[in-house]
Amino acid sequence: MNKSWENFSRGFIRENPVLVMMLGMCPTLGVTTSLENGMGMGLATMFVLIMSNIVISLVKNFIPAMVRIPCYIVMIASFVTIINLLMSAYLPQLHEKLGIYIPLIVVNCIILGRAEAFASKNNIWQSFLDAVGMGGGFTLALSLLGGLREILGAGSLMCWHFIAEDGYPVLLFIMPPGAFLALAFLIIVFNKISGAGK
Repeated sequence: MNKSWENFSRGFIRENPVLVMMLGMCPTLGVTTSLENGMGMGLATMFVLIMSNIVISLVKNFIPAMVRIPCYIVMIASFVTIINLLMSAYLPQLHEKLGIYIPLIVVNCIILGRAEAFASKNNIWQSFLDAVGMGGGFTLALSLLGGLREILGAGSLMCWHFIAEDGYPVLLFIMPPGAFLALAFLIIVFNKISGAGK
């Protein structure tokens, strides 16, 4: 298999950050009450992941080994600040819904993990592909979870309503316990489809 394709695709299926590796559970369970929230959080994280992987890959040879983790965190925090300010300016409603989870991208183990395990050891192009794959897999998982919870818990998806206003959606799925149930369902389906565990 082509190395570039492998680095790109691993985040979607084989090493999906949420559905396989169980990373980034805090925002996964905390903000995915709707498709919009899940996709917004996923794309914000993907932006930070792509930018930090590129920059870390560029400067990896200039950072002393003893201070590499603090340097990575400063770089990641810089990109989180950028996305936080951009979302505040151009997407204020989404920014308000995501709240504290946007600044918490700094400590998301997916970002620091990819910086340490991949970007610090590979060239810019491979680091970019890895970031797009991992970020895309994270965004896909959060979008699926947010969409599933919104359909089951609110009876709607974005602006389309599936249940009449006098209907009774399962409100449990909008609440925290519903996040665990919906995530467990998605993990089971994902593992069945991808053939994991065989």
